[in-house]
Amino acid sequence: MCGRFVQNFQLETLQKNFNIQTTGADITPNYNVAPTQEILAIIRHENENKLEKFHWGLVPFWAKDISIGSRMINARVETAAKKASFRNAFKNRRCLIPANGFYEWKGEKGHKQPYYVFTPSGEPFAFAGLWETWTDKESDDESGYKSCTIITTDANESIREIHNRMPVILDPKVYEKWLCVEMQDPKEVEVILKDGVVRDMKFYPVSTFVNSVKNNDPNCIKSMD
Repeated sequence: MCGRFVQNFQLETLQKNFNIQTTGADITPNYNVAPTQEILAIIRHENENKLEKFHWGLVPFWAKDISIGSRMINARVETAAKKASFRNAFKNRRCLIPANGFYEWKGEKGHKQPYYVFTPSGEPFAFAGLWETWTDKESDDESGYKSCTIITTDANESIREIHNRMPVILDPKVYEKWLCVEMQDPKEVEVILKDGVVRDMKFYPVSTFVNSVKNNDPNCIKSMD
């Protein structure tokens, strides 16, 4: 499971790393991204990579209301192509969710140690994500509620000692293919999720300061080593 992460970028960095041509989102540093918050994500729109804001926690188009989103922050790679909540987006609406790093906790309940996980280069990376737009049929707002989820998989050897699951982190070489709206064969998508991923990660312990979502500053990622 991925339940917290970091988005702290300059627009120029995002444009450089993710080939963004258009943006419809303000960029505000967030060192403690939590479920249901608005986050940055990149989608393919009119043949361009567009940066937008989405609520973290996918709300399927068929949902009665948006409350289901709090339970849909992650989509398991093993079932995303088949599960009713995600299969439509898996085929048609994929996104990149940029991040600097993410948090995991290890230990017994009440005494868990948080860790910050990041790439060896320290460069921003992208989670494999899915997105949807939910429309309230009783509202005049036609823009809808935009939401997304992060695909997760079994943890690789680099972080397995702190957690058994991790988000799917895409290799930059597959970013464009992942966003391609013409690629709708679930089997092709599954190949990317198997072969086009980053496996080498690093981590260090951080303070329990990060446990509270009210805390949102560089102290969240300060190493305790």
